[in-house]
Amino acid sequence: MLIAGVSTRAMAESAVRAGYDVSAIDAFGDLDHRAGTLVSFTRDLGIHYSAMVAARTSRTVPADAVAYVSNFENHPRAVALLAQGRSLWGNSPAVLAHARNPIELARVLRRHGLPALDVRATPPRAPTVHGQRWLSKPRASGGGHGIAPWRPGDPLSRRQVIQERMTGVAASLIFCANGEAAVPFGVSRLLAGDPAFGADGFKYCGNILGRLPRASTTEWRNVLATASRAAQALTATFGLRGVNGLDCIVSGGTPFVIELNPRYTASMELAERAFGFSVFHAHACGCAGELVSFDLHAALRHAPVAGKAILYARRDSVMADTRRWLEDPSVRDVPHSGERIQRGRPICTIFAEGRSSASCHAALVRRAQKLYHEMDSWRGVTA
Repeated sequence: MLIAGVSTRAMAESAVRAGYDVSAIDAFGDLDHRAGTLVSFTRDLGIHYSAMVAARTSRTVPADAVAYVSNFENHPRAVALLAQGRSLWGNSPAVLAHARNPIELARVLRRHGLPALDVRATPPRAPTVHGQRWLSKPRASGGGHGIAPWRPGDPLSRRQVIQERMTGVAASLIFCANGEAAVPFGVSRLLAGDPAFGADGFKYCGNILGRLPRASTTEWRNVLATASRAAQALTATFGLRGVNGLDCIVSGGTPFVIELNPRYTASMELAERAFGFSVFHAHACGCAGELVSFDLHAALRHAPVAGKAILYARRDSVMADTRRWLEDPSVRDVPHSGERIQRGRPICTIFAEGRSSASCHAALVRRAQKLYHEMDSWRGVTA
Protein backbone atom coordinates (compact mmCIF):
# COMPACT_ATOMS: atom_id res chain seq x y z
CA MET A 1 0.00 0.00 0.00
CA LEU A 2 1.38 3.41 -1.04
CA ILE A 3 -0.05 6.52 0.67
CA ALA A 4 0.64 9.98 -0.75
CA GLY A 5 -0.19 13.54 0.30
CA VAL A 6 1.00 16.52 2.30
CA SER A 7 1.11 14.66 5.65
CA THR A 8 0.67 10.88 5.56
CA ARG A 9 1.82 9.88 9.06
CA ALA A 10 -1.65 9.40 10.58
CA MET A 11 -3.18 7.38 7.75
CA ALA A 12 -0.02 5.29 7.41
CA GLU A 13 -0.11 4.59 11.15
CA SER A 14 -3.72 3.36 10.85
CA ALA A 15 -2.80 1.19 7.86
CA VAL A 16 0.20 -0.37 9.63
CA ARG A 17 -1.96 -1.02 12.69
CA ALA A 18 -4.48 -2.76 10.40
CA GLY A 19 -1.75 -5.08 9.08
CA TYR A 20 -0.76 -3.45 5.78
CA ASP A 21 2.76 -3.10 4.37
CA VAL A 22 2.99 0.66 3.83
CA SER A 23 5.11 3.01 1.76
CA ALA A 24 4.53 6.76 1.75
CA ILE A 25 5.37 10.02 -0.01
CA ASP A 26 4.76 13.32 1.76
CA ALA A 27 6.07 16.80 2.45
CA PHE A 28 7.62 16.22 5.87
CA GLY A 29 8.98 12.70 6.40
CA ASP A 30 8.36 12.91 10.15
CA LEU A 31 10.65 11.13 12.59
CA ASP A 32 7.79 8.99 13.94
CA HIS A 33 6.49 7.89 10.53
CA ARG A 34 5.87 4.13 10.42
CA ALA A 35 6.08 3.54 6.67
CA GLY A 36 8.63 0.95 5.59
CA THR A 37 9.63 3.14 2.64
CA LEU A 38 9.24 6.90 3.07
CA VAL A 39 10.01 9.61 0.51
CA SER A 40 10.04 13.16 1.92
CA PHE A 41 9.95 16.28 -0.23
CA THR A 42 11.83 18.23 2.43
CA ARG A 43 14.47 15.69 3.36
CA ASP A 44 14.88 13.54 0.23
CA LEU A 45 13.91 15.74 -2.71
CA GLY A 46 14.80 19.17 -1.34
CA ILE A 47 11.85 20.83 -3.05
CA HIS A 48 8.43 22.18 -2.12
CA TYR A 49 5.56 19.72 -2.11
CA SER A 50 3.08 19.44 -4.97
CA ALA A 51 0.53 16.72 -5.67
CA MET A 52 1.63 16.25 -9.27
CA VAL A 53 5.30 15.85 -8.34
CA ALA A 54 4.25 13.42 -5.60
CA ALA A 55 2.31 11.42 -8.21
CA ARG A 56 5.31 11.37 -10.56
CA THR A 57 7.62 10.34 -7.74
CA SER A 58 5.21 7.54 -6.81
CA ARG A 59 6.07 5.77 -10.06
CA THR A 60 9.45 4.90 -8.51
CA VAL A 61 7.87 3.21 -5.47
CA PRO A 62 6.52 -0.34 -5.99
CA ALA A 63 2.92 -0.75 -4.79
CA ASP A 64 -0.15 -2.85 -5.54
CA ALA A 65 -2.61 -0.21 -4.32
CA VAL A 66 -2.58 3.51 -3.56
CA ALA A 67 -4.46 5.84 -1.21
CA TYR A 68 -4.19 9.57 -0.77
CA VAL A 69 -4.66 12.31 1.82
CA SER A 70 -4.79 16.11 1.44
CA ASN A 71 -4.27 17.82 -1.01
CA PHE A 72 -4.78 15.24 -3.78
CA GLU A 73 -8.56 15.85 -3.72
CA ASN A 74 -7.90 19.15 -5.52
CA HIS A 75 -5.85 17.51 -8.29
CA PRO A 76 -7.80 14.77 -10.14
CA ARG A 77 -5.09 14.45 -12.80
CA ALA A 78 -2.49 13.76 -10.12
CA VAL A 79 -4.80 11.08 -8.65
CA ALA A 80 -5.10 9.48 -12.09
CA LEU A 81 -1.30 9.34 -12.42
CA LEU A 82 -0.90 8.07 -8.86
CA ALA A 83 -3.32 5.20 -9.56
CA GLN A 84 -2.02 4.29 -13.00
CA GLY A 85 -1.60 0.49 -13.12
CA ARG A 86 -2.59 0.18 -9.46
CA SER A 87 -5.75 -0.31 -7.45
CA LEU A 88 -7.05 3.06 -6.20
CA TRP A 89 -8.36 2.99 -2.63
CA GLY A 90 -10.22 6.26 -2.56
CA ASN A 91 -12.50 8.45 -4.63
CA SER A 92 -11.79 8.49 -8.35
CA PRO A 93 -10.77 11.57 -10.36
CA ALA A 94 -14.27 11.70 -11.86
CA VAL A 95 -15.86 11.74 -8.40
CA LEU A 96 -13.46 14.42 -7.18
CA ALA A 97 -14.28 16.69 -10.13
CA HIS A 98 -17.90 16.89 -8.95
CA ALA A 99 -17.53 16.50 -5.17
CA ARG A 100 -14.98 19.32 -4.91
CA ASN A 101 -17.09 21.81 -6.86
CA PRO A 102 -18.47 24.11 -4.11
CA ILE A 103 -21.35 25.37 -6.25
CA GLU A 104 -22.43 21.85 -7.20
CA LEU A 105 -22.15 20.82 -3.56
CA ALA A 106 -24.59 23.57 -2.50
CA ARG A 107 -27.03 22.61 -5.28
CA VAL A 108 -27.06 18.95 -4.23
CA LEU A 109 -27.73 19.86 -0.60
CA ARG A 110 -30.65 22.12 -1.55
CA ARG A 111 -32.07 19.51 -3.90
CA HIS A 112 -32.28 17.12 -0.94
CA GLY A 113 -33.88 19.73 1.30
CA LEU A 114 -30.74 20.16 3.40
CA PRO A 115 -29.39 23.48 4.75
CA ALA A 116 -26.82 25.10 2.48
CA LEU A 117 -25.01 28.41 2.36
CA ASP A 118 -25.11 30.72 -0.63
CA VAL A 119 -22.09 30.09 -2.89
CA ARG A 120 -21.32 32.12 -6.01
CA ALA A 121 -18.68 32.10 -8.73
CA THR A 122 -19.30 35.77 -9.54
CA PRO A 123 -20.17 38.73 -7.32
CA PRO A 124 -23.88 39.44 -6.89
CA ARG A 125 -25.15 42.02 -9.42
CA ALA A 126 -27.83 43.39 -7.12
CA PRO A 127 -27.71 44.17 -3.41
CA THR A 128 -28.05 41.00 -1.34
CA VAL A 129 -29.96 40.47 1.87
CA HIS A 130 -29.24 43.26 4.36
CA GLY A 131 -26.36 42.34 6.59
CA GLN A 132 -25.29 39.32 4.52
CA ARG A 133 -21.56 38.76 4.81
CA TRP A 134 -19.23 36.84 2.52
CA LEU A 135 -15.93 34.97 2.48
CA SER A 136 -13.72 34.51 -0.55
CA LYS A 137 -12.35 30.97 -0.81
CA PRO A 138 -10.08 29.18 -3.26
CA ARG A 139 -11.89 26.55 -5.32
CA ALA A 140 -8.97 24.28 -4.43
CA SER A 141 -9.39 24.92 -0.72
CA GLY A 142 -7.73 23.19 2.19
CA GLY A 143 -6.72 23.86 5.78
CA GLY A 144 -8.30 27.31 5.79
CA HIS A 145 -5.58 28.70 3.50
CA GLY A 146 -6.56 31.57 1.25
CA ILE A 147 -9.87 32.32 3.01
CA ALA A 148 -10.59 36.00 3.69
CA PRO A 149 -13.56 38.31 4.21
CA TRP A 150 -15.04 39.56 0.92
CA ARG A 151 -16.89 42.83 0.40
CA PRO A 152 -18.78 44.11 -2.64
CA GLY A 153 -16.26 45.65 -5.02
CA ASP A 154 -13.41 43.33 -4.03
CA PRO A 155 -11.85 41.44 -6.97
CA LEU A 156 -12.72 37.77 -7.46
CA SER A 157 -10.62 35.52 -9.69
CA ARG A 158 -11.72 32.41 -11.58
CA ARG A 159 -9.93 30.33 -8.96
CA GLN A 160 -12.13 31.71 -6.19
CA VAL A 161 -15.73 31.62 -5.06
CA ILE A 162 -17.58 33.66 -2.48
CA GLN A 163 -19.49 31.85 0.23
CA GLU A 164 -22.03 33.25 2.66
CA ARG A 165 -20.42 33.85 6.05
CA MET A 166 -22.33 32.56 9.06
CA THR A 167 -21.66 32.87 12.76
CA GLY A 168 -21.60 29.58 14.66
CA VAL A 169 -19.46 26.66 15.78
CA ALA A 170 -17.21 25.08 13.16
CA ALA A 171 -17.66 21.30 13.19
CA SER A 172 -16.73 18.22 11.20
CA LEU A 173 -18.53 14.92 10.58
CA ILE A 174 -16.43 11.98 9.42
CA PHE A 175 -18.01 8.98 7.73
CA CYS A 176 -17.25 5.88 5.69
CA ALA A 177 -19.09 5.24 2.43
CA ASN A 178 -19.52 2.45 -0.11
CA GLY A 179 -20.80 4.47 -3.07
CA GLU A 180 -24.42 4.26 -1.98
CA ALA A 181 -24.68 4.57 1.81
CA ALA A 182 -22.74 6.28 4.61
CA VAL A 183 -21.95 5.45 8.24
CA PRO A 184 -20.71 8.29 10.52
CA PHE A 185 -17.92 7.40 12.94
CA GLY A 186 -17.02 10.74 14.48
CA VAL A 187 -18.07 14.35 15.00
CA SER A 188 -15.81 17.09 16.27
CA ARG A 189 -15.41 20.79 16.85
CA LEU A 190 -12.97 22.35 14.40
CA LEU A 191 -10.18 24.57 15.72
CA ALA A 192 -9.06 27.38 13.42
CA GLY A 193 -6.98 30.51 13.85
CA ASP A 194 -6.31 29.80 17.54
CA PRO A 195 -3.27 31.85 18.67
CA ALA A 196 -2.63 29.36 21.49
CA PHE A 197 -1.31 27.02 18.79
CA GLY A 198 0.42 29.67 16.68
CA ALA A 199 -2.42 29.90 14.16
CA ASP A 200 -4.20 32.97 12.82
CA GLY A 201 -6.98 33.88 10.44
CA PHE A 202 -8.88 30.80 9.26
CA LYS A 203 -5.91 28.42 9.43
CA TYR A 204 -6.90 24.91 10.58
CA CYS A 205 -5.19 23.91 13.82
CA GLY A 206 -7.04 20.89 15.24
CA ASN A 207 -10.21 19.12 16.36
CA ILE A 208 -11.97 18.18 19.58
CA LEU A 209 -13.96 14.97 19.18
CA GLY A 210 -17.24 14.80 21.11
CA ARG A 211 -20.33 16.80 21.86
CA LEU A 212 -20.19 20.39 20.64
CA PRO A 213 -19.92 23.06 23.36
CA ARG A 214 -23.11 24.75 24.59
CA ALA A 215 -25.36 22.47 22.53
CA SER A 216 -28.56 21.28 24.20
CA THR A 217 -29.57 17.64 23.86
CA THR A 218 -32.18 18.52 21.25
CA GLU A 219 -29.74 20.66 19.24
CA TRP A 220 -27.07 17.97 19.46
CA ARG A 221 -29.41 15.28 18.13
CA ASN A 222 -30.48 17.57 15.30
CA VAL A 223 -26.87 18.32 14.36
CA LEU A 224 -25.98 14.62 14.16
CA ALA A 225 -29.16 13.70 12.30
CA THR A 226 -28.92 16.51 9.74
CA ALA A 227 -25.19 16.09 9.13
CA SER A 228 -25.67 12.34 8.71
CA ARG A 229 -28.45 12.95 6.16
CA ALA A 230 -26.09 15.25 4.29
CA ALA A 231 -23.40 12.57 4.26
CA GLN A 232 -25.94 10.06 2.94
CA ALA A 233 -27.21 12.40 0.21
CA LEU A 234 -23.72 13.34 -0.97
CA THR A 235 -22.59 9.72 -0.95
CA ALA A 236 -25.53 8.62 -3.08
CA THR A 237 -25.18 11.59 -5.47
CA PHE A 238 -21.43 11.57 -6.01
CA GLY A 239 -20.77 7.86 -5.39
CA LEU A 240 -18.35 8.50 -2.52
CA ARG A 241 -16.24 5.57 -1.30
CA GLY A 242 -13.92 5.03 1.63
CA VAL A 243 -13.59 7.60 4.42
CA ASN A 244 -14.71 11.19 3.90
CA GLY A 245 -15.35 14.34 5.91
CA LEU A 246 -17.94 17.14 6.00
CA ASP A 247 -17.07 20.54 7.45
CA CYS A 248 -20.01 22.55 8.76
CA ILE A 249 -20.96 25.72 10.58
CA VAL A 250 -23.49 24.88 13.29
CA SER A 251 -25.85 27.79 13.91
CA GLY A 252 -29.06 27.56 15.94
CA GLY A 253 -28.69 23.79 16.18
CA THR A 254 -28.49 23.42 12.37
CA PRO A 255 -25.32 22.29 10.56
CA PHE A 256 -24.66 24.18 7.31
CA VAL A 257 -22.16 22.24 5.19
CA ILE A 258 -19.31 24.45 4.01
CA GLU A 259 -17.01 21.84 2.47
CA LEU A 260 -16.84 18.17 1.49
CA ASN A 261 -13.46 16.47 1.90
CA PRO A 262 -13.64 13.25 -0.14
CA ARG A 263 -10.55 11.66 1.48
CA TYR A 264 -8.93 10.83 4.82
CA THR A 265 -9.11 13.90 7.10
CA ALA A 266 -7.04 15.09 10.04
CA SER A 267 -9.75 14.45 12.66
CA MET A 268 -10.02 10.74 11.87
CA GLU A 269 -7.16 9.60 14.06
CA LEU A 270 -9.10 10.94 17.07
CA ALA A 271 -11.81 8.34 16.39
CA GLU A 272 -9.13 5.67 16.27
CA ARG A 273 -7.64 6.87 19.55
CA ALA A 274 -10.92 7.42 21.42
CA PHE A 275 -13.07 4.58 20.06
CA GLY A 276 -10.53 1.98 18.92
CA PHE A 277 -12.11 2.36 15.48
CA SER A 278 -9.84 1.16 12.65
CA VAL A 279 -10.10 3.97 10.13
CA PHE A 280 -8.01 2.27 7.46
CA HIS A 281 -10.04 -0.94 7.75
CA ALA A 282 -13.21 1.12 7.27
CA HIS A 283 -11.58 2.84 4.29
CA ALA A 284 -10.63 -0.47 2.71
CA CYS A 285 -14.13 -1.87 3.23
CA GLY A 286 -15.81 1.21 1.75
CA CYS A 287 -13.60 1.16 -1.32
CA ALA A 288 -14.54 -2.50 -1.81
CA GLY A 289 -18.25 -1.64 -1.66
CA GLU A 290 -18.80 -2.76 1.94
CA LEU A 291 -19.76 -0.79 5.03
CA VAL A 292 -18.51 -1.32 8.56
CA SER A 293 -21.04 -1.21 11.39
CA PHE A 294 -20.63 1.53 13.99
CA ASP A 295 -22.87 3.18 16.58
CA LEU A 296 -21.61 6.75 16.92
CA HIS A 297 -24.10 7.71 19.65
CA ALA A 298 -22.98 4.83 21.87
CA ALA A 299 -19.30 5.54 21.20
CA LEU A 300 -19.66 9.19 22.19
CA ARG A 301 -21.44 8.27 25.42
CA HIS A 302 -18.68 5.97 26.63
CA ALA A 303 -15.49 7.67 25.41
CA PRO A 304 -13.66 10.69 26.84
CA VAL A 305 -13.51 13.93 24.87
CA ALA A 306 -10.35 13.67 22.77
CA GLY A 307 -8.54 16.51 21.04
CA LYS A 308 -5.59 17.25 18.82
CA ALA A 309 -3.89 20.50 17.88
CA ILE A 310 -1.29 21.38 15.30
CA LEU A 311 1.46 23.62 16.66
CA TYR A 312 2.76 26.27 14.27
CA ALA A 313 6.12 27.97 14.66
CA ARG A 314 5.86 31.44 16.20
CA ARG A 315 9.32 32.31 14.90
CA ASP A 316 11.92 30.79 12.61
CA SER A 317 13.32 27.85 14.58
CA VAL A 318 15.88 25.09 14.49
CA MET A 319 14.87 21.89 16.23
CA ALA A 320 17.18 20.58 18.95
CA ASP A 321 17.10 16.91 20.02
CA THR A 322 13.49 15.90 19.28
CA ARG A 323 14.07 12.17 19.82
CA ARG A 324 12.74 12.51 23.38
CA TRP A 325 9.36 13.44 21.88
CA LEU A 326 9.10 9.92 20.46
CA GLU A 327 8.54 8.64 24.00
CA ASP A 328 5.68 11.08 24.62
CA PRO A 329 2.28 9.68 23.48
CA SER A 330 0.85 13.22 23.43
CA VAL A 331 3.19 14.32 20.61
CA ARG A 332 3.14 13.08 17.00
CA ASP A 333 4.41 14.27 13.63
CA VAL A 334 7.79 14.71 15.28
CA PRO A 335 10.30 16.80 13.27
CA HIS A 336 13.89 15.66 12.92
CA SER A 337 16.62 17.04 15.16
CA GLY A 338 18.32 19.98 13.47
CA GLU A 339 15.36 20.60 11.15
CA ARG A 340 14.71 24.24 10.30
CA ILE A 341 11.09 25.33 10.55
CA GLN A 342 9.99 28.73 9.32
CA ARG A 343 7.53 30.91 11.17
CA GLY A 344 3.95 29.89 10.44
CA ARG A 345 4.88 26.35 9.40
CA PRO A 346 3.72 23.27 11.38
CA ILE A 347 6.04 21.90 14.06
CA CYS A 348 4.17 18.86 15.40
CA THR A 349 0.77 17.59 16.55
CA ILE A 350 -0.26 17.30 20.21
CA PHE A 351 -3.09 15.33 21.85
CA ALA A 352 -5.10 15.65 25.06
CA GLU A 353 -8.30 14.40 26.70
CA GLY A 354 -10.90 15.96 28.97
CA ARG A 355 -14.36 15.55 30.42
CA SER A 356 -15.71 18.33 28.22
CA SER A 357 -14.76 20.26 25.11
CA ALA A 358 -13.61 23.18 27.27
CA SER A 359 -11.41 21.07 29.56
CA CYS A 360 -9.92 19.23 26.58
CA HIS A 361 -9.08 22.53 24.89
CA ALA A 362 -7.51 23.80 28.12
CA ALA A 363 -5.35 20.65 28.31
CA LEU A 364 -4.22 21.17 24.70
CA VAL A 365 -3.30 24.79 25.49
CA ARG A 366 -1.25 23.71 28.52
CA ARG A 367 0.59 21.10 26.45
CA ALA A 368 1.27 23.66 23.73
CA GLN A 369 2.66 26.16 26.26
CA LYS A 370 5.10 23.57 27.60
CA LEU A 371 6.37 22.70 24.12
CA TYR A 372 6.73 26.34 23.12
CA HIS A 373 8.62 26.99 26.37
CA GLU A 374 10.91 24.04 25.64
CA MET A 375 11.61 25.28 22.13
CA ASP A 376 12.24 28.82 23.37
CA SER A 377 14.97 27.43 25.61
CA TRP A 378 16.85 25.95 22.66
CA ARG A 379 19.82 27.94 21.46
CA GLY A 380 18.85 27.18 17.88
CA VAL A 381 15.90 29.59 17.96
CA THR A 382 16.58 32.46 15.56
CA ALA A 383 15.15 35.96 15.50
